[in-house]
Amino acid sequence: MSLFTITVNGTRHDIELADPTTPLLYVLRNDVGLEGPKFGCGLGQCGACTVIIKGETVRSCVRPISTVQNAEITTLEGLAQNGKLLPVQQAWIDEQVPQCGYCQNGQMLTAKVLLDKNPNPTDAQIRQGMATTLCRCMTYYRIQSAIKRAASALRADAAPSQDKVNA
Repeated sequence: MSLFTITVNGTRHDIELADPTTPLLYVLRNDVGLEGPKFGCGLGQCGACTVIIKGETVRSCVRPISTVQNAEITTLEGLAQNGKLLPVQQAWIDEQVPQCGYCQNGQMLTAKVLLDKNPNPTDAQIRQGMATTLCRCMTYYRIQSAIKRAASALRADAAPSQDKVNA
């Protein structure tokens, strides 16, 4: 048995496993008890299992636990801060993005990373940035609208308020 230490959504977890090649997805769902990352294709191609490590999207279904020792991992459950939804989460609600909802974990985490890197993406940049995260219900236009709404909210939050400017 091997001991692996990971930090998920700010909480440290010591996981004891016999097989160091166990996919991170299995650890997150079975040992940590999270339900955001989903098993989709098992090949790292659909994005349902996406997590964020070091500011990058990672397919947890093909990432062995041994490669993320001491890593800080963010899942869908870890996006909200102090009970407040991130703009991307609120935009998903406002635009009524989910249909079946299965891909939403990967969609929202991919959108968050996209907006972290480019807070004002064009439609083409959104399509390119989201191209590897699949939605079988074909809600791509709603996803694109939600990303644009979230980008707008992020810009509004970052802009100095009139009260601060006049102070």
